[in-house]
Amino acid sequence: MKKLAGFLFSVLISLPIFSLPDGFASAKLGMEIDALKEALKNDHQFGYRGDRDVSLSPSDGQFLIETSGSQYGFSFLDRCWFQFANDKLYIITINLDRSKLDHYSVFSKLCEKYGNPDELSPQKSVWRDDNVILSLEKPLTLKYTDAKAFENKKNSSNVQKTTAENARDEFLDSL
Repeated sequence: MKKLAGFLFSVLISLPIFSLPDGFASAKLGMEIDALKEALKNDHQFGYRGDRDVSLSPSDGQFLIETSGSQYGFSFLDRCWFQFANDKLYIITINLDRSKLDHYSVFSKLCEKYGNPDELSPQKSVWRDDNVILSLEKPLTLKYTDAKAFENKKNSSNVQKTTAENARDEFLDSL
């Protein structure tokens, strides 16, 4: 009985304390472009200036909004990008202001809130659940990705691996 209780306790403490967030502040994954524009107008930390911050990729109809939080007074945000696919926000990329925050502090807070990362490398730490992929990348970038939309885009991609990528995979498989 004690072994079972110990096992259940260890499982519980290894689970994230909270589920992963679906975005940052007023920007939430899955938002439509007009809803995001309105949210960004009302949240000054992003530094949204209106439609001049929006660009369109004519080949595939994808929208990108780029903002600069640092231009509007005190903000912990530097540059931010909001990427849309199928008219829904599916990636939020936030460069944090390195003069006000450091990588270790952000990493420690994310571990405290969401547990240890699912992936850890010198370049980035990644937390995942069924809906969100949250990554902290060096030097100091937070990225929120809609996991389902990302997987759909990846599966629909027709991009073939290069010869170098295939050779790398073969080498790694031989280890």
